[in-house]
Amino acid sequence: MWLLLRDHKIALVTGASSGIGAELAKVFAKRGGKHLVAVARNKEGLTELKAEIEDSWDCLVHILVQDLAVEGAAQKIFEAYNKLALGSLNCLINNAGFGSLGYFIDQDLQKHKSMVQVNMIALTELTYLFLPQMKQNRMGRILNMSSTAALVPGPMQAVYFASKAFISSFSNALAEELRGTGVTVTTSMPPPTESNFAKIAKLEKSLLFKKTASAQRVAQSSFKAMMKGKINALPAVSFGQKIILGTIPFSPKLIILKVVRKLHQVSPR
Repeated sequence: MWLLLRDHKIALVTGASSGIGAELAKVFAKRGGKHLVAVARNKEGLTELKAEIEDSWDCLVHILVQDLAVEGAAQKIFEAYNKLALGSLNCLINNAGFGSLGYFIDQDLQKHKSMVQVNMIALTELTYLFLPQMKQNRMGRILNMSSTAALVPGPMQAVYFASKAFISSFSNALAEELRGTGVTVTTSMPPPTESNFAKIAKLEKSLLFKKTASAQRVAQSSFKAMMKGKINALPAVSFGQKIILGTIPFSPKLIILKVVRKLHQVSPR
């Protein structure tokens, strides 16, 4: 049995309307959280989440409807949070993200730019905006949701895989910079997980999503790793998957690229 650390009672979760984000929000409430700021562009999903959490646990949910693909979204979220007058944020969970299947050149450039904005820029800006107060208070937990996709290049999802590699590298570097300050940064790298992600990315029939991890299990393991201040977490990754992931640095790059492309089940030109 594990609970929240003392005074870690206020959290902000992006991408909270469904999937891993919604499950992370529930874990926070269940473990003793008092104020949850739930951010997503889906107002209906956020409203349902608010009702479920407030009916089940002693936690108030504050809804912020915001599309992170919009430039300046992080600043708007930061300003909206300050208007709530809840005090210093204790837990920042950067969960929002999306992918898209297909050849890089055949997809709309705006979609690539939006993916960079959501997966990388918004995450970086939110971390930059909320970190100073955490550091001043010498107390804070940051969880950045990456993916096992961060460990390899991703033909047919080139920008998405690259964005996850950025998250892992950035988060690990920041964790070291903050060592000894009372603020920790945890990188979670789950395998393909049950959520709306596959539908949005058009990956439902991909071999990658033939068997998916439970969003609830990923959330529980990721949250626990964050509260313990771990640098990296591989939630819901099986022993066999860990062995395969461990061989990646020693495998020829061309073979890895062909395997990842094959897993996406996209026929060559």
